[in-house]
Amino acid sequence: MGAPLTVTALIARTVAQIYNKPIVAVNHCIGHIEMGRLITGSVNPTVLYVSGGNTQVIAYSRQRYRIFGETIDIAVGNCLDRFARLLKLSNDPSPGYNIEQLAKKGTKLAPLPYVVKGMDVSFSGILSYIEEHLSGWLNSKEFTPEDLCFSLQETVFAMLIEITERAMAHVKSSEVLIVGGVGCNEKLQDMMKVMCEERNAVLHATDERFCIDNGVMIAVAGLLQYKTQGHTSWAETTCVQRYRTDDVHISWRE
Repeated sequence: MGAPLTVTALIARTVAQIYNKPIVAVNHCIGHIEMGRLITGSVNPTVLYVSGGNTQVIAYSRQRYRIFGETIDIAVGNCLDRFARLLKLSNDPSPGYNIEQLAKKGTKLAPLPYVVKGMDVSFSGILSYIEEHLSGWLNSKEFTPEDLCFSLQETVFAMLIEITERAMAHVKSSEVLIVGGVGCNEKLQDMMKVMCEERNAVLHATDERFCIDNGVMIAVAGLLQYKTQGHTSWAETTCVQRYRTDDVHISWRE
């Protein structure tokens, strides 16, 4: 993604200079969170940010979105995408969506590793375990592709809900907001809703129009930042791959 982002940043700087407009550099995750808060009306939620490149549990405190837990290797969306390739599933409309649909037909739960380490999660070992056993399971008909899709979703989503609930308990939160591309998975939303109802909490989630990366979420974050901090200097309008969620000063919230 480095090259496309660098080109896009160059174009943005060029357009800003041609039309004499201010330019604002924003954090990708903050865009997801602020878009989610705007669309759902959530006030101060515990956030589960799940996508192809990120997996984080986040809560707000003192003008920072604090990371309470995250993946220690690959993101949950990356795990799902690579699993789809193992099963040779189509990318149309997306690997995650196709896994979700096949999982609805699954009936048997395969014994997959469940890897929660404190407040962090790990997905690479689950993927390696599946890759090691996949041909044996399918050839012996012990598990079908539908069973494996069902099993993977049940396992990794349960891991995510566990650390989200723990973060909620720590900050005494009564709201959960799911953002990021994986957040439009209805099974994840259903499982999270059960946990929220048990805690008398409210779940906020959206569909693919707002979960998947989009320009409006960047515009929302940019507008909030511009109103409180002004424009970004030219020297800082570059792409920073390791620009973490908790590095951002959230000046528009108290």
